[in-house]
Amino acid sequence: MKKRKKKNVLPGFGLSMGITTLYISLLILIPLSMIFIETSKLSWGEFWKVVTSARMMHAYKISFTTAFAAAFFNAIFGFIIAWVLVRYTFPGKRIIDGIIDLPFALPTAVAGIALTTLYAPNGWIGQFFADLGIKISFTPIGITIALMFIGLPFVVRMVQPVLENLEKEVEEAATSLGASKRLTFTKVIFPEVLPALLAGFSLAFARGLGEYGSV
Repeated sequence: MKKRKKKNVLPGFGLSMGITTLYISLLILIPLSMIFIETSKLSWGEFWKVVTSARMMHAYKISFTTAFAAAFFNAIFGFIIAWVLVRYTFPGKRIIDGIIDLPFALPTAVAGIALTTLYAPNGWIGQFFADLGIKISFTPIGITIALMFIGLPFVVRMVQPVLENLEKEVEEAATSLGASKRLTFTKVIFPEVLPALLAGFSLAFARGLGEYGSV
């Protein structure tokens, strides 16, 4: 007896899969492969000499330390901002909520120029630090601020939906059982938010490592 061919729930899988593979290959796989093709032209000694040079080691240090510092601060303040936007109602809330996404829409080069104007020794904010002998623009401090600017939305937008979906009945149950506000936060709320917070931290850190325009 001839078996019936199982029908796909979504028709046209072969065609759609082919288009998907072609699209990913043209935009991601083929350009990415050029990095490995060009690198393979170097001998192992030449490659090791390039990646361990003093300039490259300094670049690694700056990139990883500033990206980690920016993601760390964004994790803290991004959580606070998401908490305020979800738990409180106040005038201008929607405007602030929309401003959070501004780094996504603003070209990174424009963000870099704006931040330089603000934090330069003669800038609106930088002049006050210049009087104290602190230089911000064109230093690791300035790079960290730029990465904080472009990475904040990742944390807020990852944490915000989790807080919105967190049932208040769970908090009320913890309170009715005698848990303090601190215990309710550390044992009930924070464990639920932690995966989203780590995901936002990872996205902000990864974006910081690859950021170029604002830096």
